[in-house]
Amino acid sequence: MPQEKRYLVDVGLKGFPFPMRVLSKQDPDGQATVARISCHARINHEFEARWIDRFIRTLHEHRDTIGTRTLRDNIRDYVAQMDAASVKIDFEYPVFIAKETPVSHQRCLIAYDCCYSVKVTSSNGQPKVVFRMDIPAITTDPASDPDLEGGLFGQLSVVTIEVRSARDLYPEYLVSLVDRHALSPIYSFLTRDDQIQVIRNIHSGRKSSVVMTDEIKEDLAANPDIDWYAVSCANNGMLHSYSTVVATEQNILTPAGAFEDDSI
Repeated sequence: MPQEKRYLVDVGLKGFPFPMRVLSKQDPDGQATVARISCHARINHEFEARWIDRFIRTLHEHRDTIGTRTLRDNIRDYVAQMDAASVKIDFEYPVFIAKETPVSHQRCLIAYDCCYSVKVTSSNGQPKVVFRMDIPAITTDPASDPDLEGGLFGQLSVVTIEVRSARDLYPEYLVSLVDRHALSPIYSFLTRDDQIQVIRNIHSGRKSSVVMTDEIKEDLAANPDIDWYAVSCANNGMLHSYSTVVATEQNILTPAGAFEDDSI
């Protein structure tokens, strides 16, 4: 009786560095960056010893076109080359976005961490894409007291947005979304006048992380291109050594995720 075929569920490659171009509104050709690529595949045990070579070879075959614009189509080649039942690829990379300071109008570059994930199965063949981005901003510290002089002060919040959409979203769109609802955006450079203005805004306005998260959620829900979203906000207060977190996602009452349980 022939031996029953088995599948390796947790076979993978993690942190493989590779150059790529990613979607950027500021650069029509895409912004050049270096990604850390991870791959998880469900493959027949017969290919256990060779699957890494197959993956890296396919990666190099697409080296001139690799990027977020092409991965939706190219991932089918990874499935075929590795004789896999399913493949999930994560591209983690920084993207740099130019931002203008509020008073001096100086342009500064800010790095944002992104992850572009694509999964496909050999039986379905339709790629599932999830884009994740971490966006720092300033919100009002919950220990603030508006009744005291100088009682309002800020905290650093890092908003993580995950979206599954019919078409890829520009990272600039998500950054502008967070900046619009934050107490203050963050900058990599500020002149003295800029610093005074930002500090004045933080000490005179109020925007809690809960309110900001809810406002971001409403804007994402109103975007017809977005099929699913999740928003979380990690807050690093001045008066404690831990982070607090608030999170929400579409259809929160029904367990939902970027990839279903049949993923590897």
